Amino acid sequence: MSREDGGNLIVNPPREIWERSELTPQELAAWGALVAATGRAMIDTLPQLAGGCVNYWEAGNWSLNEAAEPRGIKNAPEHRRVHMHLLGRSPKAKHPAWRWGEAPKFPDYAERLQWAKDFERLTAEECEQIVEAAKNRLIARGEMKTFLSSRCGQCGYPAWNAICEECDSRTKSEQSSSER
Repeated sequence: MSREDGGNLIVNPPREIWERSELTPQELAAWGALVAATGRAMIDTLPQLAGGCVNYWEAGNWSLNEAAEPRGIKNAPEHRRVHMHLLGRSPKAKHPAWRWGEAPKFPDYAERLQWAKDFERLTAEECEQIVEAAKNRLIARGEMKTFLSSRCGQCGYPAWNAICEECDSRTKSEQSSSER
């Protein structure tokens, strides 16, 4: 989803899981608090969400598509990784898949890259503002005492490691292409 239409953020659970029932009650509560604080932070910090809202969509299904790597039929416990998409919904959205008052519409796996090619990502600065607002909310409400975050050394987006998953995947893909 394009940033002008509301933006899309992904919030991962505290550890990789294929099904949310694998989280302990404490992990589920902490993840739920983080998801809610991040959604509210999007609403409070992104001007394009003025008068808008956030849809929360648990995902991980495209990883099970037969065309996804590794190609072929997959079983969910081995290949699916739960994550939550926070879809900013703007009353001024222009893309037909994100019209205000309608459910978001996603393409089939095979069409996803073409469908998303013109979407603009939230900026690193917008993401940092959201992280800061979520952190402040969680600490103020006593839901977290500390909150660790850093920036990816390549793209500057918030990340838990020196390099974010996306840049790490891109680097590995480029390395494997050059080895061929």
